[in-house]
Amino acid sequence: MAVLSVAGGSVRRVRPSDVQRLTVAECVDRYAGMVRAKTSTGALSPKTAEVYVRDVVTFAALAGADRVLDDLTGEDVDEVLLGFAHKPDGRRRGAGGAVPGGGAVQSGASQARFRRSVSAFFKYAVVAGWVQLNPMQAVTVRPRERGGLRAQRRALTVEQAEGLLGAARGLAEAGPVVPGKRADQRTELRDGLVVLLLAAVGPRVSELTAANVEDFFVNGGTRYWRIFGKGGRTRDVPLPGPVVDVLDAYLAEGRGLLDRGREPKALLLSWRGRRLARGDVQAVIDRVLARVEPVRRRSVTPHGLRHTTATHLLAAATDMDAVRRVLGHADLSTLGRYRDELPGELEAAMRVHPLLGRVDGPRRG
Repeated sequence: MAVLSVAGGSVRRVRPSDVQRLTVAECVDRYAGMVRAKTSTGALSPKTAEVYVRDVVTFAALAGADRVLDDLTGEDVDEVLLGFAHKPDGRRRGAGGAVPGGGAVQSGASQARFRRSVSAFFKYAVVAGWVQLNPMQAVTVRPRERGGLRAQRRALTVEQAEGLLGAARGLAEAGPVVPGKRADQRTELRDGLVVLLLAAVGPRVSELTAANVEDFFVNGGTRYWRIFGKGGRTRDVPLPGPVVDVLDAYLAEGRGLLDRGREPKALLLSWRGRRLARGDVQAVIDRVLARVEPVRRRSVTPHGLRHTTATHLLAAATDMDAVRRVLGHADLSTLGRYRDELPGELEAAMRVHPLLGRVDGPRRG
């Protein structure tokens, strides 16, 4: 029978008979098995399930795998959340993972996602009988209190984006012949294509790595990329001419150098002939960034390039619904998360007014 215990003015329900004294590692292992099992029923996609699993495994490492889960308090979970916030982001190898001013090195979005994953884990732990009380109810760390979430702009400026795209096109124009490199390790065309697709089209990194050669087709003289996105939704996105040029060069000259017959459908291949992995994409971006002149160089993640696409399309007064369809969002309201302010954009908008025509400058009083 459940017993009510009063401590420190609060009331909690104690269930000594049915709470299992399991270690954090044991609970995480069981939870991971449950999450992965949901993929077989379609309740979760495999990629989403692996994100949940990765987060709870990280939680176990930070909290202490050998500790009893039911012994963790809200303060313990606070320490884990803050520990994750300052954990180096391995995707930003080129940047060294540091944020100016000593702030958190994990992005705000990553911190919020990790907190949601931990919260879902403890909700399940209550139902499974692994904890008496959900410690998330006593957690004091909130997203707005963590600080350092956006110490650096996510979207590249026009100058920074042009520098990166110029470097990517330069790689492609150099072709597959690179002195001192084995023919089957020449990835320059592929690297240029990766950056151009990310910056011009703004796909999710999972959509990019999942792309197959057959997903690119021509309709009415225009080259399209059929992107298979979240929730089983697909979208056909027309490709700009410069991207098509690099895509054609890669398919004609670059991909064949990397093909080992292991992945006949995959568009992007590693030098070992495997489908390019999500973790490889940041390294590709960093290699291209190294070719940008320092004054225009700024570290950026694949998701930062998605922000860059959205920001500049919207700043150019591109129809919001068209931008939504390019990015693959179901709702227009989601675009707000992918929009950064650009210096001088309001002045530029007023100089070319749809009702007044071009205005050279503001009237002075």
